[in-house]
Amino acid sequence: MNTAIMMMAMYNAQAIIDSEKVAQDWFELSVGKFHEKIRAGQIKLPLVLIEEESQKCAKGIHLIDFADYIDARHAAEKELKLMGH
Repeated sequence: MNTAIMMMAMYNAQAIIDSEKVAQDWFELSVGKFHEKIRAGQIKLPLVLIEEESQKCAKGIHLIDFADYIDARHAAEKELKLMGH
């Protein structure tokens, strides 16, 4: 099954998933630590700011970007296994 379709079902077809939900559901991180890792490039996901001029605005991850991220991580794991790691 397509990752994006599964995620649409999981997140009620929302185009933007709240970053706090992603941090908790997938990374087991606080939202602050999650945002910190994104800014540092340790988690390579684009963060969508709902209002660009406000630091306290809602932040999220676009569903398609997140599905692509998961698929890329899966492909990298498969590659490592094929190489014997």
